[in-house]
Amino acid sequence: MPPANLHITIRFLGGVDSELVDRLADQLAATRGGGFEVEIGELGTFKRGRLVRVVWLGMRSGAEAATQLASRVEAACAAAGLPPEARTFQPHLTLARARSRDGDALPSLPDLPPLAAWRAQELVLYQSHLGRAGAVYEPLRVLRLD
Repeated sequence: MPPANLHITIRFLGGVDSELVDRLADQLAATRGGGFEVEIGELGTFKRGRLVRVVWLGMRSGAEAATQLASRVEAACAAAGLPPEARTFQPHLTLARARSRDGDALPSLPDLPPLAAWRAQELVLYQSHLGRAGAVYEPLRVLRLD
């Protein structure tokens, strides 16, 4: 993933119209829960069978606060009439995705350098534009958590 694309996904909405995005953003802006400290933890993967589809970093700290934020977002989505998210929320920072939909073998990876903790202060609603070079994320609304 290019550094500009690094983010912690709280909820994927899929193809929704801009009016719904605005209503969700307005509702979430009115129910702020506060920012939180994030510290990245161990490497993990999402697999399809034995093949790796996504390589990610888990959260050493901040996972509980991110899960609470995801619950607030999920409640706002339900109130807006969106179907519930079928997958259990697992806070993580995506590092890489396999080009093949089926995944690929995980290459040997170097040890991670120590990463400083930071404060998550914003919830950004993005629109993703998919292309051959990968996704380009366009921020639609930025909501302050603090």
